[in-house]
Amino acid sequence: MKFRHTAPPANPGVPLAPMIDIVFLLLIFFIVTWSFARFETELDVSVPAAEAGKTPNRTADEQIVNVRADGAVLLQGTIVDDAALLQRFATVAKFNPNVSIILRGDQETDFKHIIRVLDICSKANIWNVAFATARPQS
Repeated sequence: MKFRHTAPPANPGVPLAPMIDIVFLLLIFFIVTWSFARFETELDVSVPAAEAGKTPNRTADEQIVNVRADGAVLLQGTIVDDAALLQRFATVAKFNPNVSIILRGDQETDFKHIIRVLDICSKANIWNVAFATARPQS
C-alpha cells in the first residue's frame, strides 16, 4: 500500500491586498494635506507683530501675496512683476468678485512696495484685502 506524501503548502508570498489598501490610504492622506499646504507662507518674509490681530477664517479661493524686504512680489512661490500680478488678479476677480487677498509684507519692506500691490488690487477691482501679522512673542 502506497501512501501519498503530502508536502506543506508553498509560501504564497506577500499579501498584496493590505499593501494596496495602505498605499491608497497614504495617497488620500497626502491629497488632503496638500490642499492645506496651498496656504503658502514665504519663509523669507517675517511679518510684523500685532496684538490686535485675529485669525481669520481661511477660504480655498484666497490668494496669498508675499512682499519681500527688497520689494520682490511672490505669488504661489514665484516672483511676479506688476503686469503679471495685475493680469492674474484681473482674471481671478472676473471669475470670483469676492476673492480675498492676504498681503504678507516683510517688516523691513518699504511702504511703497505694499502700496504698489494695493494699487494693483484696486486696478483689478479686488476690494477684500487683509494684512498678515504675527502674534507678539512674550
